[in-house]
Amino acid sequence: MIQRIQSIWLLLAALAVLCLLFFPMAGSVTAQGYYLLTATGLKLKDAADASIQTHSSINIALLIFTGVIVTIHLINIFNFRNRALQIRMVWTGILLIIALSVWFFMLMKGIGEMKELDIEVPILLPLLAIIFDLFAVRGIKRDEKLIRSADRLR
Repeated sequence: MIQRIQSIWLLLAALAVLCLLFFPMAGSVTAQGYYLLTATGLKLKDAADASIQTHSSINIALLIFTGVIVTIHLINIFNFRNRALQIRMVWTGILLIIALSVWFFMLMKGIGEMKELDIEVPILLPLLAIIFDLFAVRGIKRDEKLIRSADRLR
């Protein structure tokens, strides 16, 4: 049912990944200017903070990938009748979150020579989403165990 605890954990995981779209995760000072990493991509501010340049192909791909992760989590909330599929979708979501984190790391590594790296608190949101997903798996397994024990009583 929708009111199960795993639905709360899946919603919290979706919100954690969704927050990546709105908050910068890291910043880096380079010779070209100040790079800002968000889930919408890498943005370059010049030294005078007058203009922001973006890399549009990376932005669209990251935005779509982040949206897919959020969508998987939200759809999985309503997948309560098929618990085996729900667990597989949670593990898929965890793998996608790990892939997104690696993508963020590769973007920051690909900037070039960094003089300074500013790490922000939202960089921990993918880890928090994974923890929420693991709690959801635990709740799904408890439901499965409860249903199997009720079936034995019949």
